[in-house]
Amino acid sequence: MNHEHEKPASFYASPKDALKAPPEEFLYLACLHEGTGVDAPDFIAVVDAEQGRIVHETPMPNVGDELHHYGWNRCSSACHGPDRSHLIVPGFRSSRIHILNVADDPRAPRIEKVIEPDELIDKTGYTRPHTVHCMPGDNVVVSMLGDADGNGAGGFAVLDAKTFEVKGRWENGGEKPPLNYDFWYQPRKNVLISSEFGEPNAYEKGFDLDDVAAGRYGSRLHFWNLEERTLTQTVDLGETGLIPLEVRWLHDPDAEEGFVGAALSSTMWRFRRDNGGWDADQVIAVESVELEGWPFPVPGLITDLLLSMDDRFLYFSDWLHGDLRQYDVSDPSNPKLTGRLWLGGLLGKPSDAGRELNGGPQMIQLSLDGRRLYVTNSLYSTWDNQFYPGLRSWLLRVDCGPDGGMEVDRNFFVDLDDRPGGPARAHEVRLQNGDCTTEIFQ
Repeated sequence: MNHEHEKPASFYASPKDALKAPPEEFLYLACLHEGTGVDAPDFIAVVDAEQGRIVHETPMPNVGDELHHYGWNRCSSACHGPDRSHLIVPGFRSSRIHILNVADDPRAPRIEKVIEPDELIDKTGYTRPHTVHCMPGDNVVVSMLGDADGNGAGGFAVLDAKTFEVKGRWENGGEKPPLNYDFWYQPRKNVLISSEFGEPNAYEKGFDLDDVAAGRYGSRLHFWNLEERTLTQTVDLGETGLIPLEVRWLHDPDAEEGFVGAALSSTMWRFRRDNGGWDADQVIAVESVELEGWPFPVPGLITDLLLSMDDRFLYFSDWLHGDLRQYDVSDPSNPKLTGRLWLGGLLGKPSDAGRELNGGPQMIQLSLDGRRLYVTNSLYSTWDNQFYPGLRSWLLRVDCGPDGGMEVDRNFFVDLDDRPGGPARAHEVRLQNGDCTTEIFQ
């Protein structure tokens, strides 16, 4: 018997395997009403990839969740189990976790279970669920940013990938970071890396520069022993590495390096194995720009980044400046700019989208073959309202050349502002059979 056929249809044995995946027919989109003035639940939208329009919406049961990041119950790192069947959708503000069944009808997800914040606090002591990764051993791990009172926390919650019961904390006692945000893991290297945003009580109300000086935002990367679930090393990026958010390991399962974007400092860092430990070097810096009415030079604000499945291209967004960038990172220590698009922003640059765009490029998602990049413009409700009052939200698609270069697909545009029920805001995109920020390989 050919064992290749035993693995689920949307799991990939390697990045090379994933590059051959068929194009996505539809995608999932986290949409929020939080911050818009519309008193309605947030929802997961299903967007037809060919038509560029929303064909289904699954509203959450409550108002005020602030849907943000979400993920799968299984992915390629759990390649021996059944296929991916459920989306794990946290409310970043409410601390609920919604379990959406997409196996019965992938184009019409239905809510199967809701884990209430009281249960999370009771079983983990944590709140503010953020990044979701499936892990081998039928586990789903979620980074948690707060304690029960909204102070900073540095741990993780574990769900059972089959029953969706809350198992408890992931970390195995010992020292913990004071803050948390994103994480990634590399099974062959027995390591997990996590980053730092800030205290929920600081960021939830909006951004205040004084909170940075007061130490309420982070600047550190943390490296964990994956099997023992213990913290082994912390690397402080310092004053030029403030607020390191998204972490992307190279997809190559033998790689011992990756990238992290420091949002406030607007610097890109390459982390790497170094003499048995870990270190990080700054490889890209986005210069701040003087702007009338601003008390300090406006940072680019690198809020999201990803690597193509073949690890050749690095993409990131500068939410405040308004540019989306593509770099060739064939040599990860020496990125070379190969593409740049202006998609809104505060600097007043002409739009490359063939239309005026409000807000700036924020969340990005790339197809497994590296040819289609999806972009949305909402960061976080209170920050949206602070930096882009009256934000009009959108989802657009960028065509990416096989050897570099980007061009906006003028025929694909989803307007989240002009809606019968009032405006919503678009955040993270997930593609139906995995994408460049879900798949991890053993």
